[in-house]
Amino acid sequence: MNTAKRAELVEIIAVGNTLGEGVLWDPIGRRVWWTDIQERRLFRHDPLQSALQTFDLPERLGSFGFVDASDEIVAAFESGFAIYHPESKLLKWLSRPDHAAKNLRFNDGRVDRRGRFWAGSMVEGKGAPTAKLYCLRGVTAEVRLTDIAISNSICFSPDGRYLYFADTPQRVILRYDIDPTTGSIGNRKIFARTPPGAFPDGSNVDAHGYVWNAHWGAGRVVRYALDGSVDLEINVPATQPTCVAFGGPNLDMLYVTSAREGLSPETLAAQPRAGDVFVYKLDIQGLADSRFADPRLSRDSQIQR
Repeated sequence: MNTAKRAELVEIIAVGNTLGEGVLWDPIGRRVWWTDIQERRLFRHDPLQSALQTFDLPERLGSFGFVDASDEIVAAFESGFAIYHPESKLLKWLSRPDHAAKNLRFNDGRVDRRGRFWAGSMVEGKGAPTAKLYCLRGVTAEVRLTDIAISNSICFSPDGRYLYFADTPQRVILRYDIDPTTGSIGNRKIFARTPPGAFPDGSNVDAHGYVWNAHWGAGRVVRYALDGSVDLEINVPATQPTCVAFGGPNLDMLYVTSAREGLSPETLAAQPRAGDVFVYKLDIQGLADSRFADPRLSRDSQIQR
């Protein structure tokens, strides 16, 4: 296993998010985006101008992706899937699946290499693991997995053949084969296990196909080789890192969101950067996230403000 010598902390974006999540780099606008789920806000940061903008949201936003040839996002709001324009606040609901319980909401998600948006729900607080993983194709959200507590770590191999996924409390990252045409999944395999106290949160995949995962509770980001072995560990100045994105013109900057939620006053005093976004310079190149591009998407969907 290598140490974190290949990752240098070069910037901290001071935002103090309650639950920063879902970070994405937009290579067209050259800006980084993320959500504070509990505060119902979307953030956009321009590193060249050191400019930060925030957008209020109609619901808590678990995850999102960029829409091809558009300024809109495809959003997994707490109650369902929508196309949303952050600046105009135009909202077009696509699908709002029935949650099995009142304490379910959407959580982690990502667009796959074929332009489909995958997002999973989660149980808030106590309750049976009744969450699900969905694949959004057009205006139809199809169930791919059931009996989940907290959906996380959704990312895809560079060739789109594999889905990585974790039910966070299980401390296991799984790998599934994906049918490229239908988006159905199968051949479940255990890819990696996280140690006690380290819960797999958001993940991403670099240009070599290695998986980067934020270890909630353990204050680190781990890079896993193709065989699931640990290749690199980066210690983060907050115990609750949540998600990672590759950014910058060369995709060699790593953006790491984090959370303050659930930390005691004593713990917050010991880690004042909790909830901020940490930026690391790497000598490893990432991949650009795919964009949601489905020709069946109707522009006549229900529009709300």
